Amino acid sequence: MAEYSNELIAVVGPTASGKTAVGVSVCKEFSGEVVSCDSMQIYRGMDISTAKPTAAEMQGVPHHLIDFVSPDEKFSVAQYCGLAKDTVADIAKRGRLPVLVGGTGLYYSSLVDNISFTEGETDFAYREFLKSRAESEGAQALLEELRLLDPRAAETLHVNNVGRIIRALEIYHSTGKTKTEQDLLSRSSPSPYKLTAVGLDAKNRDYLYDRINSRIDRMLESGLEEEARLFYEKYPSGTASQAIGCKELLPYFKGEASLDECVEKLKMQTRRYAKRQLTWFRRDERIRFFFIDEYDSFDSLACAVNDYIRKEREK
Repeated sequence: MAEYSNELIAVVGPTASGKTAVGVSVCKEFSGEVVSCDSMQIYRGMDISTAKPTAAEMQGVPHHLIDFVSPDEKFSVAQYCGLAKDTVADIAKRGRLPVLVGGTGLYYSSLVDNISFTEGETDFAYREFLKSRAESEGAQALLEELRLLDPRAAETLHVNNVGRIIRALEIYHSTGKTKTEQDLLSRSSPSPYKLTAVGLDAKNRDYLYDRINSRIDRMLESGLEEEARLFYEKYPSGTASQAIGCKELLPYFKGEASLDECVEKLKMQTRRYAKRQLTWFRRDERIRFFFIDEYDSFDSLACAVNDYIRKEREK
């Protein structure tokens, strides 16, 4: 089999589909190391709520880009891609196989498709100006302004998505190019990777939803409530505070809802998140999906995944 210094394996899919265990199995089979592809597992102090893999679950396999950002820091997809590219290159240089594992679609696509980030510096004064205009004139006025500048981008945005409308106008203001032009430029460089991508899904959606509900029950037994309470006391605002698993419990801490009500909302929001993840990954035709409910054991699923990867690597 030919050796590729730019080989990259990816294991993606919705929450609670078993990505961590499959990723570890792939690493053990092919002498690999995990590069996390999760926008919330990067934060310290959120072990339970983000389902961060434990030492036992890692089974001695090195895991990178987990638990290294303070929750009060901002962290962008551009920063992630820079670190992930360096990590993948380092793993390959050491003769190991980089295995990208996670469910953050934007991180995955931006890395494997070599997206460049040239949107210019954020002009906060201009952003505040647009926000005040949205409040006084309405979002529809901003959307119509965008339509004159960049009709293709405007066509993809709903009037309620004020943040993205503002961002599209910001891009033109700071770079002189429309968001559509920037998107085309960002994809002008080919991917540097020989990618083999595996996705996990379930034929029966209720099967996946039952796994999600059970996982949340286990999280609560493991101390999710205490972790979330301590987290909000220390970091009451910021990106990390919006993680699913933390923000749904906030009404309980404030005495505005019962714990049972918040847990039910948490389960519902997590199911919705899983649906959005699947929608994202299904758009990528390179991903070969395996339905976890079609296998009678984890070993049989792992064997099928590893056999597929082996054949793809031999091509």
